[in-house]
Amino acid sequence: MNQVHESTTCAVAACAEIIGAKWTALLVHDLSEGARRFSELEHACPGISPRTLSERLRVLEQEELVVRHSYPESPPRVEYTLTEKGRGLLPIIHAMSQFGHEFLFCDHDHTADAAVAVTTA
Repeated sequence: MNQVHESTTCAVAACAEIIGAKWTALLVHDLSEGARRFSELEHACPGISPRTLSERLRVLEQEELVVRHSYPESPPRVEYTLTEKGRGLLPIIHAMSQFGHEFLFCDHDHTADAAVAVTTA
């Protein structure tokens, strides 16, 4: 048994370090529906500051969960999409949605969205 849960030696700790960061699960959920622009993600997560969103997206890029696509247009257009590795998180997001609906109060049904995202991944 692993006595110390460090992200370098424990798979659960490594996953929790990524998915447990504030806003990450919501961003992955939103990106499961397809490519999103920065402003779309910002509007989908009320309360997130542009700086925090930028930082979270940068970390997700570094972890190879999200890819940033820049288009040489005027004005510049940037979109974010999940990578295959990022789509690997969708069953976790779906399980979180199911848990929330079964055990916590939630007035918006994301279950169908998550199920579609999992089956199309």
